[in-house]
This record gives sequence, C-alpha cells and structure tokens, in this order.
Amino acid sequence: MIIMISFAVRASFGVFQIPVAQDFGWLRTDFSMAIAIQNLAWGIGQPIFGAIAEKIGDRRAIIIGALMYGAGMVLSSGATTPLGHQAYAIFVGFGVAGTGFGVILAIVGRAASDENRSMALAIATAAGSMGQVFGAPLAEFLLTLMTWQMVFLVFAGLVMSSLMFLPLIKSPEVATKQELQESMGTILIRAFKDPSYSFLFLGFFSCGYQLAFITAHFPAFVAEACGPIASGGILSNLGITTTSALGALAISLIGLANIGGTLLAGWAGKRYSKKYLLAGIYAARTVVAAAFILTPMTPATVVIFSVLMGSLWLATVPLTSGLVAHLYGLRYMGTLYGIVFFSHQLGSFMGVWLGGRMFDIYGSYTAVWWVGIGVGAFSAIIHLPIQENRPAAQAA
Repeated sequence: MIIMISFAVRASFGVFQIPVAQDFGWLRTDFSMAIAIQNLAWGIGQPIFGAIAEKIGDRRAIIIGALMYGAGMVLSSGATTPLGHQAYAIFVGFGVAGTGFGVILAIVGRAASDENRSMALAIATAAGSMGQVFGAPLAEFLLTLMTWQMVFLVFAGLVMSSLMFLPLIKSPEVATKQELQESMGTILIRAFKDPSYSFLFLGFFSCGYQLAFITAHFPAFVAEACGPIASGGILSNLGITTTSALGALAISLIGLANIGGTLLAGWAGKRYSKKYLLAGIYAARTVVAAAFILTPMTPATVVIFSVLMGSLWLATVPLTSGLVAHLYGLRYMGTLYGIVFFSHQLGSFMGVWLGGRMFDIYGSYTAVWWVGIGVGAFSAIIHLPIQENRPAAQAA
C-alpha cells in the first residue's frame, strides 16, 4: 500500500506538463527539469535510505521519506519560478526514495523465502504499478475540479496517509550468520570488484531513461501529436474524448499491463536465468518502441503501445533486485540495490531533461525516442556476460 500510494503520485507528474507551462508561459524544458531533478534526487536518495533503513530501522526510514515527500509537494504547490519547482523537486525525489523500491523491496526480500523471493518482489513491484493505474487519471480528473496547485496539496495529504500502514510492517532478519558478521564496507568492496555488479549498474540506465521519459512526456506527446479520437468509438464511449484524456489513460494502461508483466517476470525468475530474462525484456522494449515511432500515431497505436510497453515496464525490477539479493545476500540488499538503482535514475534524469530540451529545440520528441531505443539495445547486450553464481565470500 505504501509503494502503491508513492508511485501513484510519482506517475502523475507528466499530466502537469501542459497546465504548469501554460499557467506561467514556460518552455517545456522548465518543468521537465524539475521532474528530471526529482528523478536524480530519487536515485541519490535510494542507497542513502537503504542504509538508513539498515541502520535505524525500516519504519523510521519510511517516515522520513513520507515527510520529505509531503513537504516537497506542499512547497511545489506554491512555487512560481522554474528554479523553485526544481529546488523543491529534491524533496519529492528523496521522498520517493524513502517510500519506494529500495526500502520496500528490501523488507519484502527479507520476509520471503529463497523459493518465493522472485514472486514476492514481483508482487511488491506490481503494487507500485497499481498506483500508476489510478495516479495519472486521478490527477487528470482533479484538474477538472481545481487548480494544479490544489492537486499538489491533495497529493501531499495522500502521501502522508500512507503512514497509517506502518504498524502492519514486520521486518524479520533472515541474513546468514556470515552476512551478519561482515560489514557493509566488506560487502560493497566485493560487489564493486565483481564485473556482474557493474553490468547490472550499466544495464539499468536504459530502464530509467525509457520509463521516466514516457511517464513525464508521453501524456503531452499524445495530447499534441495523436490523431483525433473517433466519435462513437470504444474510447469515446468510455468517456475518452480528448487526446489529453487519452494521454492520462495511456499512463494508466501502462501501469495496468505492468501488473501482469511484472508478476510473470517474478514467476519466470524462479524458473529461468534472470540475466537472459532481463536481456529479453530490454530487447522487446527496443522493438516495441521502434515500431511505435515508425508508425503514424493514432488512438489505436497509443493503446497498443501502452499495453505492450506496460507488460515490460517494471518487469526488470524483481529480476534485477533478485539478482542483487542472490549474488550478495540480504543483509545489505537495500544499499546494494539502491546503488544499482542510482544508474536507473541517472537514466531517468537524462530521459526527462533531454525530452524537454529536444522538444524545445526541434518541436518534436522523435530524436529522444531514438536515443531510448539505442540505450535499450545496449542494455539487452550488457546483461549477457553476467555471472549468476554467487561470488565466494572473503574470510571474516
């Protein structure tokens, strides 16, 4: 529930691209930079919050994260300059880190058995996707009732409401005796010396690039470039009569399809090689993105793309986090996964910022799409040399 609420708010920022820009007469780059900084702060904060959770407890880490998240939303609601939004985005990014993957997946990973860990991580990841299902449409609906500033305040309250679930959290310690004896520094040095850890780090970059670019820019892209919605068609009968509403629906469809895709990845991760599954997911994303950008955009292609990309959306997360736990143990999983996730957020920063910057220069997103296709192909290749056998631990 905590990660679902956190991701519902995070996934909605693309819906605010046009309202905020129109309100102040800003370039697309201005608010895009705020979202990009938010993603970068999330990446920087992820290993920090993982270490905080491992040192002072999971609940305290989540409380700190939720407070920063809520404060960032409240402060952003009163920002009237691009610099203000960009500065307060740091609070939002750190808030997502404290209520997101690094902390939550470490809790779930420790609570699950070896046999069921891949599926447990997939279920937690899918919960984040469920937030994406209703986050963007909720933002779109609220914008018809109130200003974007008021929507930010509503979302701040929603984030703080997630703390009601803290009493239900149990954090069992299932690390081995040897893992408990080893320091964080020892584990980190071993991971940094292992090429497989570097491959995971490099490969996660494209995941962040693609996901953040689509989340931040796809609603605006659809609103401006998609062909008209046919009157009397399925979409119009469902109440989707504008391309703006279609853009919000696309983010929701991605989240909905991702639930099935992520659970399937968790099931497969228990039975097949995780590195080959990851390579296959990145290769499939590359093909889907290339086919979409080479085809004239219509409401039908938007829906098809959203479902296909959604099925591959966060399927990488349980497999990547599961590999980290398998290779280096559970004791410092939050920190180790957080460092790998930093690469994901570097990609997120580039995807969001480059999307806004290149749109302002060229008036379209085409070049940014092709960069994403290229880095996706790179990730498909870089996962192949990973050694899935756990490296031998050094003597204490």
